[in-house]
Amino acid sequence: MKKVICSEKAPGAIGPYSQAIEANGFVFVSGQLPINAATGEMAEGITAQATQSLDNVKHVLEAAGLTMDNIVKTTVYLADMSLFGDMNTVYAKYFNGSYPARSAYAVKELPKNALVEIECFAAR
Repeated sequence: MKKVICSEKAPGAIGPYSQAIEANGFVFVSGQLPINAATGEMAEGITAQATQSLDNVKHVLEAAGLTMDNIVKTTVYLADMSLFGDMNTVYAKYFNGSYPARSAYAVKELPKNALVEIECFAAR
């Protein structure tokens, strides 16, 4: 059985998918673009965009009753690997030293020309 998770503090899906799905004690958070849900705007630069993407992940997890500490795996999609260092600096601030497993990829293009998109799996 699965449950749809949705937060009004994170941007709504821009296609036929859910912000997150909970199944069998895991929450699967869809890729979060760096869009501010209140304004619909995307900040400039990788630092601001990484911050917004991670804030969006945090909001979706909160809607499921979880925190960033529940994340077991993340995937980071970058517009260019030259952005990795600055993204990584922001990313490290969201965890308490017990970092989840992670993959990071440079992709040809992200929706809305974002510089970063972050998805995760969390466990109860």
